[in-house]
Amino acid sequence: MVNCCGLVTVKKEPVPLKSIAVEVSVQGHVATVSSTLQYENQEESPLEAIFVFPLPGEAAVCRFSAKIGQSEVVAEVQEKQKAQEQYEDALSSGLQAFLLEESDESPDVFKLSVGSLPPGEKASVSLDYVTELAVQADDGLRLCLPAVLNPRYQPQGSGIGSGSSALVSSVPAGSVPYSLSLSARVSSPHPISRVESNCPLDPLNYLNTEKTQAMVSLAAGHQFDRDVELLLYYQDTHQPTAIVEAAQTSAKPGSLMGDPMVMLSMYPEFPKDVMSLMTSHGEFLFVMDRSGSMSCPMHNGSGAQDRIGSARDTLLLLLKSLPMGCYFNIIGFGSRYKSFFPKSVEYSQKTMNEALQKVKAMRADLGGTEILQPLKHIYSQPCLPDQPRQLFLFTDGEVRNTKEVLDLVKANASSHRCFSFGIGEGASSALISGVAKQGGGHAQFITGQDRMQPKVMQSLRFALQPAVVDISVKWNVPKGVSVTTLSPPIRMLFQGQRALLYAQITGESSGDTEGSVTVEYSLAEQPVENQLSFSLKPAEDTGLTVHRLGARTLIRCMEMEERQGGGEKKGVKEKVVELSVQSGVSSAFTAFIAVHKVDGKAVQGPMLCRQVPTPMLLQSSMPRRMACGAAMNRSMPRSVLHRAPKPIKMNFEVQADMGPRGLRSKISKKSKSEGFDCPAPASNPAMDPLLQLISLQKASGSWVLEAALAEVLGKTEEEVAKPKPAPVDQEVWATVLALVWLYGFKMEDQEEWQFLAMKAVSWIQAQKVASVSECVQAGNTLLGCQVQKETLGL
Repeated sequence: MVNCCGLVTVKKEPVPLKSIAVEVSVQGHVATVSSTLQYENQEESPLEAIFVFPLPGEAAVCRFSAKIGQSEVVAEVQEKQKAQEQYEDALSSGLQAFLLEESDESPDVFKLSVGSLPPGEKASVSLDYVTELAVQADDGLRLCLPAVLNPRYQPQGSGIGSGSSALVSSVPAGSVPYSLSLSARVSSPHPISRVESNCPLDPLNYLNTEKTQAMVSLAAGHQFDRDVELLLYYQDTHQPTAIVEAAQTSAKPGSLMGDPMVMLSMYPEFPKDVMSLMTSHGEFLFVMDRSGSMSCPMHNGSGAQDRIGSARDTLLLLLKSLPMGCYFNIIGFGSRYKSFFPKSVEYSQKTMNEALQKVKAMRADLGGTEILQPLKHIYSQPCLPDQPRQLFLFTDGEVRNTKEVLDLVKANASSHRCFSFGIGEGASSALISGVAKQGGGHAQFITGQDRMQPKVMQSLRFALQPAVVDISVKWNVPKGVSVTTLSPPIRMLFQGQRALLYAQITGESSGDTEGSVTVEYSLAEQPVENQLSFSLKPAEDTGLTVHRLGARTLIRCMEMEERQGGGEKKGVKEKVVELSVQSGVSSAFTAFIAVHKVDGKAVQGPMLCRQVPTPMLLQSSMPRRMACGAAMNRSMPRSVLHRAPKPIKMNFEVQADMGPRGLRSKISKKSKSEGFDCPAPASNPAMDPLLQLISLQKASGSWVLEAALAEVLGKTEEEVAKPKPAPVDQEVWATVLALVWLYGFKMEDQEEWQFLAMKAVSWIQAQKVASVSECVQAGNTLLGCQVQKETLGL
């Protein structure tokens, strides 16, 4: 969904966006989102409005139209340069034109140009996109609609303040002068359990007795103070499903749109005995953003910790949770990168202590956001024998070269898995989701009041558990019918991960109208097989969502192939353009263009160019010069723009993290966070008792009986030492006490400390203590708990 607060007048007053209407259609694990924005030009001259905005990284724009007065013009997809030239020619002739194009640098950034809107005229712009829904750790499917559009990208070019820059002025969230209506229709092969949201919803309305179809709407009065999140929960989510979609009736049979398409969803369930299996091998590389914006708060609420502080706490937790026998390293990056160790080191008490000292000194002091170089450095290091490489990437920003980063991760996909974490409201979904997808890992987004630690520990659990491997998909269809898979092969899946696979069904069978698919894989060295049937003659008119997502999957694969060939692989770009035009789905090489003649007359008068401002949530995360963008907005006649060379590419600077030659050099040196007006964090509060306990644990998993441990337990050292059973070693007693305290007082945070508790239990068991029951009983008495020995896993 695209949000903005209208066009900017000469008086720097925004022309109100009257209303936004959003309709969402969810089919199982995918959704079609339709947004309509109403504009009005209240100036005395014709306007061109230019708006640069993000969309979900997995989204594929599939329809774009504009309505002026009573006439509607639907955009068509053309080769990008041809569309740009047609747009410029139309404006030169006094015609109204609309251009929507994807950035060359990142697939989740779009630029919308609305040209020659006459004085007093109203315009309605509609944009449709299709997207896959992300799976959450609790099996919910997440759909996020950016109701507040924080500006995230600064186009590269002639610098701040020039007419070609997409300057961003802010409107305070919660005080925008327009309304939002949203309705969602949900259909699923399985019953819909519930729908939740971070915003008030009207009651869920089931449309059939099976509860497989439902309607839900956003309650009136949305304040634009947050993104709108919908969380959908289905029954029997781990059963594989196959949805077949009918062909487009106007398309030629044999073409991608002219044949039925099937979407196979795989979301394996892991048995409890497999969940408990944990590897002690692996090379764990934690790649941490240390750019200037990491000094900003995690959220706008009171008592918010700064991002780098939360990152330090998270690294403490990770370092304490690693298994003995693995290898690790920590790499911080900004405009440059720094490794804690020259190469990965074996995990021991000595190396853990050394790393923790460096974590304590870690600051957001490395400048801009340059992810490519540290990744190249990591991939240049040889992998360690029998230590599978697991990469954890943390960042709050975006990079201009997103596609280059994704290509690099994909090229090294066979040697590692990549888990990614987007911190704060501004993180790029194309970057975060993309590196996880290309690296066979899992992506997490930490927004609003979310805490970083639980989400990171979920991903560590995925990294330590066995994965689903040796995946094969076999299609069983009647004679005369064939199935062509459009998606790349799925290498592995792990707990909490879902894969969607698209395939084209070609040909017809004279008799049988049923097909089936067999999915085989191996989990913890045990073979698993699933088979499900589907109809080869699906119902007509299903909205083409599956076809468009299948086309987008194929387009993304071909775009990557073209980039990896250095643009020299013949015919790939032409095939992308052909497929994009045929399917009506956006690509890097095409754009949507619509031209509208106003009553047969040219629009009169010099046209002014306006950059569209957006409402902003996290004002403090913006550079000073960006925050005052409204004051720098330029009125530039179109005739002046025509004399400038027409750019072919949209180059995007990282809004929040300018490199050494960018924004920072133009800002006074008062702020240590590289040009950011972030509120100074509160004076260092006393460490949280849970983190204090975690910081005292040894690499082996044990605790030492000391004053610092007694303080966390709320006792004196003497009070803690006295009730120790006589034959028990002090270290065993201290470790049992720590476990009893965790289970007695911190069960709500178990997801964060589960691995270090498992290490502690393994260490106690290795000591072969005879009086464990006596220890647990004495610990309960001392701490006032009632924790059973079995609960501890002893």
